Amino acid sequence: MDRKTIPYVNYLELGPPARLVANECTNCGARFVDRRNACAACSATEFRRSPLPDVGELVSFTVVHVAAPGLEVPYVAAVVDCGGTWVRTNLVDAGFDPTQIELRAPVRLVTFPVGTDDQGTTAIGFGFAPYKTDGVANEQR
Repeated sequence: MDRKTIPYVNYLELGPPARLVANECTNCGARFVDRRNACAACSATEFRRSPLPDVGELVSFTVVHVAAPGLEVPYVAAVVDCGGTWVRTNLVDAGFDPTQIELRAPVRLVTFPVGTDDQGTTAIGFGFAPYKTDGVANEQR
């Protein structure tokens, strides 16, 4: 049986290396990571794909303790600024103590399997993890 992987969302490209790709308005340059019928900034309707940097800055977060049935808690829901484009994501490998998570800290894109179907196809999701800028390389999960 052939094993294959697919991205969990259409704005994740598995690479290598994995990267997020925004929809960039061809009229005004605004970028969005989700599907768009029209630009929220200028109402234009044409977009081009634009890769985002794999390192960003943590803009906002909350530790989620109560979630829909089937979701493991706690987890850290976050917003990351990737070169001017804000990405809603989960912060991984950072623990769950909000006093130990720093706003404006550098974070790096990581990928991981989120599930496998009956045919053996594995969906790959993404999150962001703390990024050490001290010269120590960070690995994909």
